[in-house]
Amino acid sequence: MRILVLGFTGYLGVHVAARLRDLPGALVIGGGRSPSADLHVDLARVRPEQLAKTLTTAAPDIVVNCAGATGGDAVTLAEVNARGPAVLCAALCEAAPAARLVHLGSAAEYGPGTPDTAVTESGVTRPVGPYGATKLAGTLAVTASGLDTVVLRVGNPVGPGAPPSGLPGRIAGLLREAGPDPEAVLRLGDLSAYRDFVDVRDVSRAAVLAATAPGPLPPVLNIGGGCAVPVRDLVRGLAGLAGFRGRIEETTASSAGSARSAQVSWQCSDSTAAERALDWRPAHTLDDALATLWEGCRTP
Repeated sequence: MRILVLGFTGYLGVHVAARLRDLPGALVIGGGRSPSADLHVDLARVRPEQLAKTLTTAAPDIVVNCAGATGGDAVTLAEVNARGPAVLCAALCEAAPAARLVHLGSAAEYGPGTPDTAVTESGVTRPVGPYGATKLAGTLAVTASGLDTVVLRVGNPVGPGAPPSGLPGRIAGLLREAGPDPEAVLRLGDLSAYRDFVDVRDVSRAAVLAATAPGPLPPVLNIGGGCAVPVRDLVRGLAGLAGFRGRIEETTASSAGSARSAQVSWQCSDSTAAERALDWRPAHTLDDALATLWEGCRTP
């Protein structure tokens, strides 16, 4: 079984590729822009016909697309998150039409949620910014391709290896720098938003299950932790693990936080469909995820 993992050096891709390598008889091929890639693939630039030639050589039975951009300007986001999946599907139609494609989408595609309500896959998609909009465009390209595909709409991933580009990794880095200094002050943006955090290890397990499940799958499956948690609780949980003795200051100034986050005060996904289709449910709590995140980033 030949499995191509695109974006295999990214936060989600590292975990997905590692878990796939544990499958008996699996040959995992890393694709991306990294010098360590088995196949050099830049979904933001490659032409469909060029990618089709590459895929013909790789002959994958399964493709897991973990490639994506979470930051940058609208052009960068569109190139990676919208153009990338469209080009990939066009190339697969020509080179490997029987391969299964597992594409990692985002709960940001839904946009603002309704408090105390978990959104299902049939919920209205109304993203509020370029990130969610481009991820939704990528999802639409995948689901309309006619291939054997499934999109996993992932909540807010957290856990071991969280990068500093995301909130959990950034907070962990700030806490590591602050140390036990009682005079330390963490000045952060508004932490009142609610998010559906999901352990990255649970995300990778869902990707493997989706890649190997027999028969066709629903076009979209939510992969989330199952409950909306105040971002403030995540910050306090990490601060407790770090033994932080300083002060945390919040500000609602528009320049202090993510505009995307400010426009989405509530987000929670219903993952019942993934439980039915994949026999998947979260195995790790948020406390588990934060503990492994802090353990991996704290100063030895």
